[in-house]
Amino acid sequence: MAHQNADPALGPALRQFDVALGDFARARRTDPKASSLGLLERTRMLMTLPGGFDALYRRVRSLESAGIFGSSDWAQPAILQPALAKHSLREAGAVTTIVEAISELRMLAVTRGDYFHPGISAEQARYFLTQVMALNLDLLSGQLTEADRERPKQLGMIVQELYRYLISHLGYESLLDSLVAEVWRLLDQGPVQVDSICEMIGQIAKCLYDPKIETNKNVAATRLVNALFAPTPGSAEDPGLQVYEQRLTEMDDLTLASEATCFARSMHDTGLASPYHAVMLRFLRNNDQDDLIPTILGLTMTGLDDLYCYTELVHALIDEAIYPETCQAVYGLTMMLERGSLFTPSVAQALWRQIQLKLSAETANTLREAFGDARPPRVFLLAGVINLLGQPLGVGQGNNPTCQSAIGLSVWAANEADYLLQVLTWAARDNEVLSRFEGENVSSRDLEPGLVKETPVDVDPVSLILIPHLDRIYGEMWRRCENRDDDAHRWINPEFYGWWVSHGFRVVADIYTGEVHDYEGFIRHFYASYHPFYNGHLPVIHAQPAGIAVTDSAARFVGRHAINILRVGLSPRNEMRVYFFNPNNDSGQDWGQGITCSTRGHGEFRGEASLPIAEFTSRLYAFHYDTLELGDLSAVPDEEVARIMELGYTSWAASPETSPD
Repeated sequence: MAHQNADPALGPALRQFDVALGDFARARRTDPKASSLGLLERTRMLMTLPGGFDALYRRVRSLESAGIFGSSDWAQPAILQPALAKHSLREAGAVTTIVEAISELRMLAVTRGDYFHPGISAEQARYFLTQVMALNLDLLSGQLTEADRERPKQLGMIVQELYRYLISHLGYESLLDSLVAEVWRLLDQGPVQVDSICEMIGQIAKCLYDPKIETNKNVAATRLVNALFAPTPGSAEDPGLQVYEQRLTEMDDLTLASEATCFARSMHDTGLASPYHAVMLRFLRNNDQDDLIPTILGLTMTGLDDLYCYTELVHALIDEAIYPETCQAVYGLTMMLERGSLFTPSVAQALWRQIQLKLSAETANTLREAFGDARPPRVFLLAGVINLLGQPLGVGQGNNPTCQSAIGLSVWAANEADYLLQVLTWAARDNEVLSRFEGENVSSRDLEPGLVKETPVDVDPVSLILIPHLDRIYGEMWRRCENRDDDAHRWINPEFYGWWVSHGFRVVADIYTGEVHDYEGFIRHFYASYHPFYNGHLPVIHAQPAGIAVTDSAARFVGRHAINILRVGLSPRNEMRVYFFNPNNDSGQDWGQGITCSTRGHGEFRGEASLPIAEFTSRLYAFHYDTLELGDLSAVPDEEVARIMELGYTSWAASPETSPD
C-alpha cells in the first residue's frame, strides 16, 4: 500500500500512540468500560500529521481488537448508516468524529482485503464507503466551508484529509457510480421536492467535468447532468438562460419542434425539468406557439384530452406558476394532465381560485423565508400545488414528525383534490383550517401546536403552509380520544382523512403496556381483509392508513410510523406484495432480517414502496378493514402465520429480555 510522506514528528507521536494503545487494551481486558479518551486524543494527533493515516491504517485491526468501538453500533459495521456517518464526521464532537474516522479506515482495510472482518464483507464495506463519500463530495474540492474551518481541534482538516486518503485508494469512479445510483434511486420515488437531488447532480457535474479529476465515461451520470444543464441541442453547453432565450428567437419552426421534443424526452427519462425547459415553455406562450405545448410536455392521449378541455386554465397555470425558479412544476403540470386531474369540474374551479388567491401576510412571509424572493410567494405556492396534484405519492414529511399529515396531503391530492385546495385556501388566506370531529367543529386557529413546534423544514410549499394546521387538528382529535379504551387512530383516521377509511380496526399491541396480544388473530384478520387469495379476490378500493413498527437494519425497534396501503397484488414474478405509500422521503429502507423495502423492480408505480405480504405484515401493528368484507380467517395457512409471528417476535415485538442487541 502506498504511504503518505511522513512528518519528522510522526515517529515520536507514533511511539506515544502505541504505548497508549497497549495501555488501553490491558485496561479494557479488566474493565470493559475503561476510558478511551486518552487513546482517541493520541489518534487525533496522528491524524493531523502527514503519514498518520497510513500508520493508523496498519493498526486498525489492533484498535478494534483492543475494544475502541466498545458495545456501540460501530462494533457492528454491517448496520452502520451512511447518512449517520456523515453527521458523525461533519457535525459531532471530537470523540465521535475520531471514532467514525477509525471506523472508515477499518472499512477501507476490509475493502482492500487487508482485514478480514467477520461482521462485514468487502463488498458491503466498499458500498458503505462510497455512499458516505458521495454524501461529502464537497470535501474533495479542496475548499473547507466556514463551518468546517471553525471546528475545534483541527477536526475539519482531519476529515478532509481522511477523504483524500480514502479517495486515493478507492478512486473517483466508484464514488461517482455510487452517487449516480443514489440519485436514480431517489428519482424512482417521484419526489415533489428535488432541491437536494439537483444539488447532488451539481456535485456529479463537478466530478465529470473537473479536469483535475479523472473519470471514465459514465452514461447514467451524463444523462442526469444533461437533464438539468443541457437537455437540448440549443442548450448543449449550458449557455445561460438569457442566451438560450435569445437563441429561441432565432430558431425556425422545425428547430423549435425539435427542441420541444428533446425537452419532453429528457424530462420523462429522469423526472426532472430544467430551468431551460421553463424558459422555452414561457417563450411558446409569449410568441403564439401554443401548438407546441403538447410536444414540450410530452403528453399522451389522456393528457391531451385534459389540455384541450381546459386549455385556458392550463395556459393560466403556465403563465402564473412556471418560471426557471419553479421549473420542476413543468413536470408536475405534465403529470397532473396525464392523471386527468382537471376532468373533475370542482378541481378546475378550485385551481382558478388558487391562481387569484390573495395570501395572508403570515403565509407570504413563511414562503419567502423558505423559497426566497426571486418570485412572489404566490408563485411558489401555486407551483407547489401543481407538483403535488401531479405526483401525489411524491410528498414527504421532511425532517418533521408529521407522517399523518403528509399522508393526508397525498390521499387528498390523489382522490379529493378539491378538498385539498379548499383547506389550502383557508390556511393560506385565513390562517385557519376548519374540520369536524364526531359532529363537532374543530378549528386550527386557537389550538396548541402538535408535534410540529416550529416551521416545517425540508418540505414542499403546500406542506409548508398546511402541515402546521393539520398537525394541530390531528393533535386535538387525539386529545379528545386519549381517555378511550382503544387506540385513538380507530376514531381519528376516518374523521381526519375521509369517509373511505374503513371503520373496522385492529391493533396488536396494548395501548397502555405495549404488550402484544392475539398476534395470530391480528395476522389472520389482515390476510382475510387484504390478501386476494383469502378475501374473495377483492382489490383495495380506497387506500387505507396503517401503522407499522419501524426497525433498523439490525431488526431493532425504532418507533411507530404511519403509512398508506395502496394495493395488494401479484408482482411480475408472481409474488404477493403489499404496495404502499411511505411519507418519510425515502421508501427504500432496510428493516433487518433481510426485509428491505423496494421502490422499483417488483411492479411498483413511481412513488410506491413494496414488500412481500408476509414481510410487510411482520412489521404491521395497526390497520383498518371493512367488517362487511372480511374473508375466511381459517383459510390463512398456519405456516404463513407462524413465519410472520416469528419475524415479529424476533424484532419489534420481542420482549426486553429477548430483543436483539
